[in-house]
Amino acid sequence: MKWSLFTVAVPDISVFELLPIAKEAGLNGIEWRCCTIAPENKGKPFSFWGNHQCTIEPDADISLLQSLRKEMDDHELANAAVMPYLKVGDMDAAEQVLRIAHALGAPMMRIGVHGYNRSKSYNELYDEQVKYMEQLIPLLRKYEMKGLVETHHGTIAASASAAHRLVSHFDPQDVGVLFDPGNMVFEGYENHRMGLEILGPYLAHVHVKNADVAPERDDSAPKLVWSPPEEGFVRWPQVMADLQAVGYDGFCGVEDFSGTRSSVQIIQHFVSWMNELSKQTTSPAT
Repeated sequence: MKWSLFTVAVPDISVFELLPIAKEAGLNGIEWRCCTIAPENKGKPFSFWGNHQCTIEPDADISLLQSLRKEMDDHELANAAVMPYLKVGDMDAAEQVLRIAHALGAPMMRIGVHGYNRSKSYNELYDEQVKYMEQLIPLLRKYEMKGLVETHHGTIAASASAAHRLVSHFDPQDVGVLFDPGNMVFEGYENHRMGLEILGPYLAHVHVKNADVAPERDDSAPKLVWSPPEEGFVRWPQVMADLQAVGYDGFCGVEDFSGTRSSVQIIQHFVSWMNELSKQTTSPAT
């Protein structure tokens, strides 16, 4: 397996400043956050969802992308994926990001997935999602890209099996699943080995983060908050063993929202921790 960083986790490091830090720490690749930074957020303190230096904006000039690709080659870092925040049905935005991903030489791009909040039937959302993905396939092929459906709480792909139901209509060369056990702490938990076995050839990428119970409660119920990856409900030694058991050899990308480490520390800790976990080859029953 290979280690990557989703740049959403390092908002205070600029795009080009990141490369020597990533190389020195031992990362193998970068997943680029891609979205527009709202003008009102620029100049504010750096944050995951506000003012964010390590973001490629959709209107980025081709010369910047070419320079970034060359710098990454020089630092022996792969462009693992591009991670936008696309809406289902917005084909223009999808093609805009596909151009960016293609210019960077990235092989994968996250696609839009419908949210679910009880206001619209899952069955309607499912049908719309499949039609959107059918429209995306020719574009994905045009730009030689794989589209990723992320397992994410609050969407119609919260679990591995729900994500598989979407992608199973298509060739795994065109679409795959971004398996995120940290998101499934909030919603969508299934036995991880079983989920990976369900996904089979559609398992395309993995995100590494975690969540735990907060001291306070939310409406008299337990409240979940992001935690450091080595803490929380996801038993990463078990997940790593499960990934090895199904023969996964792709990227595992850190996405730490806990706020307990600096950006540089997030990268350094992740690489050393994952190197240690990857040495484990047994997979005890859970």
